Amino acid sequence: MTWSASGRVSDAVDTTARFMAGEPLPDGHLPEVISRSWQRCVDRRISAERQTRDIPVVSAGALAGFRERGRRLILHAEPVMEQLHEQISGTSSVVVLTDTAGVVLHSVGDPDFVEKARQVTLRPGGIWSEEANGTNAIGTALVEQVPVSVHSTEHFIAVNQFLTCSAAPIFDPMGRMLGVLDVSSDSATYQRHTMALVRMSAQMIENQFFAHECNDEILIHFHLRPEFIGTLYEGIAVFSLDGRFVAANRSALLQLGLDRYDAEKRNIGSIFDLTLAGLFEQARSLPQPVIRLRLRNGVEVFGRVKFGSSVSPVTYLPIREPNATGRSSATEPLGGAMAALDLGDQAMGTAIRKASKIIGHDIPLMIEGESGSGKEMFARAFHADGPRSKGPFVALNCAAIPEGLIESELFGYRDGAFTGARRSGSIGKIQQADGGTLFLDEIGDMPLSLQARLLRVLQDRTVTPLGGTKPQPVDIKIICATNRKLRDEVAAGRFREDLYYRLNGLLLTLPPLRSRTDRIALAESILGTLSRGNERVRFSPEVIDLFSRHAWPGNIRQMTNVIRTALALRDGDCEIRIEHLPEDFLEQAGGHRGEFHVSAELECRSDSGRLEELEAAAIREVLRQCNGNVSAAARKLGVSRSTLYRKSKGNPSALT
Repeated sequence: MTWSASGRVSDAVDTTARFMAGEPLPDGHLPEVISRSWQRCVDRRISAERQTRDIPVVSAGALAGFRERGRRLILHAEPVMEQLHEQISGTSSVVVLTDTAGVVLHSVGDPDFVEKARQVTLRPGGIWSEEANGTNAIGTALVEQVPVSVHSTEHFIAVNQFLTCSAAPIFDPMGRMLGVLDVSSDSATYQRHTMALVRMSAQMIENQFFAHECNDEILIHFHLRPEFIGTLYEGIAVFSLDGRFVAANRSALLQLGLDRYDAEKRNIGSIFDLTLAGLFEQARSLPQPVIRLRLRNGVEVFGRVKFGSSVSPVTYLPIREPNATGRSSATEPLGGAMAALDLGDQAMGTAIRKASKIIGHDIPLMIEGESGSGKEMFARAFHADGPRSKGPFVALNCAAIPEGLIESELFGYRDGAFTGARRSGSIGKIQQADGGTLFLDEIGDMPLSLQARLLRVLQDRTVTPLGGTKPQPVDIKIICATNRKLRDEVAAGRFREDLYYRLNGLLLTLPPLRSRTDRIALAESILGTLSRGNERVRFSPEVIDLFSRHAWPGNIRQMTNVIRTALALRDGDCEIRIEHLPEDFLEQAGGHRGEFHVSAELECRSDSGRLEELEAAAIREVLRQCNGNVSAAARKLGVSRSTLYRKSKGNPSALT
């Protein structure tokens, strides 16, 4: 086999067969990372002839769960993906974002290539772990935790060999993997610079996490050259208010000559040649935005210091506003997080009052309710008001994870626990929640075999990762949620009775949105949360009327998505009107119509006119009553402006 400039592989007809037969290949035939991946595929007995129909795809409902879990990643990644797509547009490529299970969360690509990619499930909902799809850039990057390029016949499964893929893992500020960014294209259009673009884009996404999610700490942006401050290449180091190291991006660790483990033992004084007080003083005394900093090894760098919202911009001292309990007002909102959920509905208020009474007690909480009715929001508020509020809140949707992955996701695994396991192992959700709360959503979908293991964790207060032998002590509170009646599941033998009684201390049922009397108050609360900054946006009376009458089959999740979309479509208007609402929502709402007068002329024509003519006449009639104002006419007809224009295409006279 020889490597060519156009593709890296020129002759690989029998490579897979020889490899699977155990025959040695000449040096250089496969990069080491590909060879290791192929070996994992052989060990898993993955067939190179596996067809696309044999590869699992998550359902639409499960995908919504995956996207909800990865909402922060999607938020920071989407603009970067759009920018990356613009750079490579016209190259028959698609930009893909996955989570740590290899599930595609979002993609954007060239129209001519998107359909080809869909045929091999390279689309939202597709699973691109090695176990599902053999050697591929996404799955192999997840295992190796390094950027990986897989070209053409380096893909283990034959149907994927028309692809060339370049992928880079994405890590959060604490070094935890969040997912993978990938560019996949037709192997005939292979571009050598693609991997560099992917790696840079992954770094941009990681930096976005520092910029938006480290708001209460001290951030030092630095580089050897001042012109690189504020660019992709700057180092970012995060410190707590008492000077302890919290996090750093890859560039910072490289410039400091530290790995993440070593950095975690440091503080400002052991990294920079100045004290925390000196840093405050230097940042205050110098008016220019960039200051000189000296590292402990004597190297001088240029830096910009950013203080979080919990530090006074005048004194550079932590802001403390103690209340009666001595806790900061920032960590204990007035009235509590549970009280903030009470917007006037009687059933919801009863659930809140009951839950509030067991806060701080060792009583399990189980929440029943339809999908999207706010079970996780309720659980987060319960956690925030309790004694574990400073500990982690870790959520796991048991219905959104394939059965083969949920065990390792929940319990974690040790190095070498199974073929393809990450070399560093993985901490499961149970251990991640140590000292805090573990929220198990859709607990009724947990496999019976795992129910027994979970019961043992609750009894022994220890967890043993896959491949491990030594139990690890854990201190967690579990909150469960389900959209099923677990008593019925127990009776049917699908849920363990002993686990049911272990988890069911206080059972609360959240009302569906259609039965709540506080729908408008809830909508206004969501609007206030989603509105940017101090922007004041309100609903029009027509929207309020529609919202109050709609059945909301998707519950709070649907309402949130409708309002988020309307905010994006309002074009700067301070009022959300009917035409700003999504068309599918309006159709579901029964084609909401405003009141308008039908003229006698139109009524006379209605007996004999064709449907298209009547529709055009109705549009003209409403436009006449609205003095030609298309937006006002759309509101009266209960459709968006775009729908009004679309309907007029078949009737050119409709808008004249």
